[in-house]
Amino acid sequence: MVTDDQHIQNDVRAQAKKRRTFAIISHPDAGKTTVTEKLLLYSGMVRTAGMVGSRKSSKTATSDWMEMEQERGISITASAMQFQYKDTVINVLDTPGHEDFCEDTYRTLTAADSAVMVIDAAKGVETQTRKLFEVCRLRRIPVLTLINKMDLPGRPALDLMAEVEDVLRIHANPIDWPVGSGQQFVGVVDRASRRISLFKKLAAQGSAKAERHEISLDGPEARALIEEDVLQEVNHDLELLDVAGNPYSQEAFLRGEVTPVFFASALTNFGIENFFDAFVEMAPAAIPRTADRHDGTEIVVDPVERPFSAYIFKIQANMNPRHRDSTAFLRVCSGRFERDMVVKHHRLGNDVRLSRPHSLVAKGRNTVDVAYPGDIIGIINPGQFAIGDTISLNDGFNYQPLPQFQPEVFARVQPTDVGKRKAFDKGMEQMAAEGTVQILRSLDDLDFLAAAVGRLQFDVLQFRLRNEYRVETRIEPLTYTCSAWLAGDLDTFRAPSDAMLVKDHRNRPIVLFRSAWSKTFTQERNPDHELLEMG
Repeated sequence: MVTDDQHIQNDVRAQAKKRRTFAIISHPDAGKTTVTEKLLLYSGMVRTAGMVGSRKSSKTATSDWMEMEQERGISITASAMQFQYKDTVINVLDTPGHEDFCEDTYRTLTAADSAVMVIDAAKGVETQTRKLFEVCRLRRIPVLTLINKMDLPGRPALDLMAEVEDVLRIHANPIDWPVGSGQQFVGVVDRASRRISLFKKLAAQGSAKAERHEISLDGPEARALIEEDVLQEVNHDLELLDVAGNPYSQEAFLRGEVTPVFFASALTNFGIENFFDAFVEMAPAAIPRTADRHDGTEIVVDPVERPFSAYIFKIQANMNPRHRDSTAFLRVCSGRFERDMVVKHHRLGNDVRLSRPHSLVAKGRNTVDVAYPGDIIGIINPGQFAIGDTISLNDGFNYQPLPQFQPEVFARVQPTDVGKRKAFDKGMEQMAAEGTVQILRSLDDLDFLAAAVGRLQFDVLQFRLRNEYRVETRIEPLTYTCSAWLAGDLDTFRAPSDAMLVKDHRNRPIVLFRSAWSKTFTQERNPDHELLEMG
């Protein structure tokens, strides 16, 4: 006889297998948000794909919900969306590509089971791509590579493959191969079956699905429909790959030793559906996660065997002006979530009811009754949740802390109207809770500073204070250029005269430096102390 617990476990096992939770990473302008938009198009979530752009007449991307994102045509904050693609439940995390928002991206990557790395066919592997890939390597997140913008003039596909291998130090295995490039890009050939998907654009800017026609690479149709020089180049490249390349190994991909590579144009939709179909077959479902017991030992949390547990990887306020609330983003790690369930809040040590849970597509909300390992859900946050919090039905452990990076730009931020002080304090408190900026205090608690990884974060801070809290602000930049968390006895620490000692929201001491040289000198001068790059 099947017990209720066994029934729940069987349900979790079946549903978890259907989940694919992944982040999209890239350098700015490689097209990752457009790729996300096309996934929505091919899943049937939107009828017309919106392009990322600053022109007010353009339809904006669904995943870019913040007004400032729509104005500037860039992703500023990570967004989470859930929808069904064919027989698979997709949880996609669209992350900011700009390096000034890398901390938000790094935290979001902790919630992913795999990553899609989007590379511009003309530019290859760029700086931010390398940094984000290293985070995936560090966290052992398997990465699929999509070489985008094949419809524009770009570099040879073989050169791009070689660069991925040389720069990222990973084996690259092309699953499909481009048929032509630039204006001659007409399709992709599946290497295993040697069948070509030929495409025809049906709508301007790829706002509708591309028409796809399947033919054999070695058949007469290919010679009739594809220009001879293009066909010769495809056959030449495939012969080289067959001789020099290694067979694809799913096990090596899941271990992070190889990245499967695909070619496409997200603008025209050529090759996009092929990539999505391969992704749902290759990407892992919810994976086990490591947690720390309260006694300091580690445990591995199995997504099926252990009852419900999750952690907060992101907090975002005012996503929808009609609601004016704060949303905590949960990554479900194990078991089955049910609406209104009461769980243990590990940090606070009390029970909380998870009411009004919802799934997200940008600003849109849909009530969630149940959720499974891999799902990303939003919970209304009345101020009790913080980034990194663990919640579960059974206490006794915490998921490992999320990374925090040392700030590099510093300023004093003040309201221009002292009568707006209360609204200003509320807004700054919320921005700090979200990680938009860090709030630092002097050791005597009399002075407050705002700190960020990049200067664009201050632009976002001012924009959101103005639009969400109706507060105009004045920012006074400070001359400090780097920082580090200080480990060691404060009383014996010898700081240079041009440095400043402050503390973060956890009361951990941070040293602010005016130059990298000063930071190096300070470390040499204090051999019994450590200056930590990550908190």
